[in-house]
Amino acid sequence: MSEFKYTVTKKDVDLTIGQIVKQNFNFSSRLKSKIRQQHLTTLNGSYVHGYLKPTLGDVILVNMPKEKSDFLAEDIPIYPVYEDDDLLIINKQAGVIIHPTKGHPVHTIANGLMKYMEDTNQTFKIRFVNRLDMDTTGLVIVAKNSNTQNQLSKQMKYNTISKEYVAIVNGTLEEDSFTINLPIGRPDLEQVARSVMEEGSPSVTHVKVVKRFKKPFTMVRLKLETGRTHQIRVHMSHIGHPVTGDYLYGGDKPFLIERQALHAEKLTFFHPVTEEEIVVTAPIPDDILECIKKIEG
Repeated sequence: MSEFKYTVTKKDVDLTIGQIVKQNFNFSSRLKSKIRQQHLTTLNGSYVHGYLKPTLGDVILVNMPKEKSDFLAEDIPIYPVYEDDDLLIINKQAGVIIHPTKGHPVHTIANGLMKYMEDTNQTFKIRFVNRLDMDTTGLVIVAKNSNTQNQLSKQMKYNTISKEYVAIVNGTLEEDSFTINLPIGRPDLEQVARSVMEEGSPSVTHVKVVKRFKKPFTMVRLKLETGRTHQIRVHMSHIGHPVTGDYLYGGDKPFLIERQALHAEKLTFFHPVTEEEIVVTAPIPDDILECIKKIEG
């Protein structure tokens, strides 16, 4: 939503415009400062100072600051599964990293989003609410303004965003469902690999068996309570069942699949503006389906 609208009621008559905005819109301090500096609050269509008091029936309108990322636009496919004025949820393909880094300054999802904005006549600053590894597929949330990012980041912090994955793992899991509660850290800052470490950050993964194959592989669904880097891959490897195809954590099976067989399948959260529950899913990709066929064949 590029603008927030409020009509003054009887209960507001002794309040200033600034107080009314504070009570009705949960903006961060940084965003409120930008709104003030850019004169983005109007009363009945005209800019006003926050210390003024409106009258019954007046309409207060707060516009979001217009921002734009400056990444190079590239023709990298973007697959939207949900979009409105506040957020965009995409189904990320394998082999593409989310955001430019020193090692990968271009050819990222962010570069593809710049082209997507050009094609759809949109302008917004790219803010990723969650991220996936380069070779993990599935759902990624992009906030179109800082208010959306702030609200969804709070949901991430308080674990009200449900993140569910599907994976193929090596070996046969005996338990139908269980929880892995083991801290994860980075033993070597020069290396990308993470590990279960006593001094690591708290990390919780819920695991549920979907199917046990005759060959020693298992299809599982996983639900994250925390979002550590490589969390599922580290946890499953630690218990002796690495994700199939995951060369970094001991699950390498190149004859089955050329990447880790891990897919972010489902997101459930509350919309940052309307507060309605949003449920979004992304179908299991073809290479994981092909992997299953090879296992069953």
